[in-house]
Amino acid sequence: MMTEPAQYFPVLSEPLLIVISGLSGAGKDSIINRMKERNQPFHFVVTVTTRPPRDNEVEGADYFFITQEQFTHMVERGELLEYAWLYDHYSGVPKEQVKQALASGKDVILRLDVQGAATIQSLFPEALLIFLTVEDEAELRHRLSTRRTEPLDKLEARIAKARQELECIESFDYIVLNPRDRLDEAVNTITSIIKAEHQRVHSRKVQP
Repeated sequence: MMTEPAQYFPVLSEPLLIVISGLSGAGKDSIINRMKERNQPFHFVVTVTTRPPRDNEVEGADYFFITQEQFTHMVERGELLEYAWLYDHYSGVPKEQVKQALASGKDVILRLDVQGAATIQSLFPEALLIFLTVEDEAELRHRLSTRRTEPLDKLEARIAKARQELECIESFDYIVLNPRDRLDEAVNTITSIIKAEHQRVHSRKVQP
């Protein structure tokens, strides 16, 4: 006697709010850019900043570069989910951009410092937090000095800040190593984490 084939139904999970954070110099921008190159179906939130653009940074793609006055107005109007003073400039996350992206059903990816990640976690306890790091302090110092975006005194400040940031790892869900010259390996790890999170029996549900 023939039996009917088993029916399999797709697992429908909620869109994720993903925070990629970690040490300054650990390669957050490189990770995000490689994910974009792969045309993965995520919404990458573009933050606003009051600092001037660096070489090769594109307005509206990497950041929205705005004036101090414009930033103050956004804060006063409640248009930012979180904002912070970082290394002589302000940065913030546009609230409406995140809300619309989640409503569309897309996973939303935020690139934030550790302080910003903590703020998002307090607002959205179901957010997925990933901490990006490097092999050791010597490697971090090498990356920051090679980048040549800060004078020596500010580089030392970033190293000191990194030591403090490492103490916050326990508040994250995952830690991902981004070794030198193995960027795709780190990206593969992050995308595997995201895929696994979508297979949870009790999915994360973020209320935008």
